[in-house]
Amino acid sequence: MLEKKKGIFDYILLVLFCGMIFITVYPFLNVLAISLNDPMDTMRNVNFIIPRKFTLSNYQYVFTSNNMLKPFALSVLKTLVGTGIGVVFTSMLAYVLSRKDFYFNKSFTIIFIITMYVSGGMIPEYLLIMRTLKMGNNFWVYIIPGMIWVYNVILMRSFIEGMPMALQEAAKIDGANDLVIWSRIIFPLCKPVLATVALFVAVGQWNSFMDTYLYARELPTLQYILYEIIENAQIKIDPHAAALGQVKNAVSPMSVRMAVTVIATVPILVVYPFLQKYFVGGMTLGAVKD
Repeated sequence: MLEKKKGIFDYILLVLFCGMIFITVYPFLNVLAISLNDPMDTMRNVNFIIPRKFTLSNYQYVFTSNNMLKPFALSVLKTLVGTGIGVVFTSMLAYVLSRKDFYFNKSFTIIFIITMYVSGGMIPEYLLIMRTLKMGNNFWVYIIPGMIWVYNVILMRSFIEGMPMALQEAAKIDGANDLVIWSRIIFPLCKPVLATVALFVAVGQWNSFMDTYLYARELPTLQYILYEIIENAQIKIDPHAAALGQVKNAVSPMSVRMAVTVIATVPILVVYPFLQKYFVGGMTLGAVKD
């Protein structure tokens, strides 16, 4: 009797688990299906996971509305350069803050944490970047303002603090300075947390479009172009023609929005599996201290 009840309980758990998987996967399948479905059919009902009337017209509209090659190349360059520079400088700062012999490490840490909750605001930031630093419509406006994220610094600092201090002490005895210790000992041993930080920075750089909107409209990125496509996607259809089924090659804002979502998401989904092992290791090891 007890084994029978246990079997029923296991089946219930399995059903609940499958339900949770479906609830998690359904939004992604729905977005993909709408992006590949006929816009007029989508306007009647958007609750499905398989395209009822398969078409590529939504993607054709997105790719033919603007010249996507240059914005795409700029987004890739921005992501690669921003991620590389961000990881290097974040690890440098994290190493300094992890040093117990650095007298102001706690003070600087508190100051950095305050910026996570209180910022200067958009207007002072705009005036600083555009008028003081004069970085408007400059490629480096994509890199320098977001070069270091406080959360990433804290994550990496915790990881470094978990390393044996004997490594740094032995290097100092051998005559190594801080730059050598960071570059030859600390940095190579931080692969898991470096991959985690790299993924965070890359996703942020790839998805960002407000920096283009505010500071560099003459250097549009892919995300900004996709944002403009969504804003400009309007459907102009004669109701009588639609009732007779005479509408062809029409697009709707919903269909375009879903196609843009897929285009913006796929590159990150392609990269993530290669970093998943290091990502999980960095998140777990970075939170553990001896």
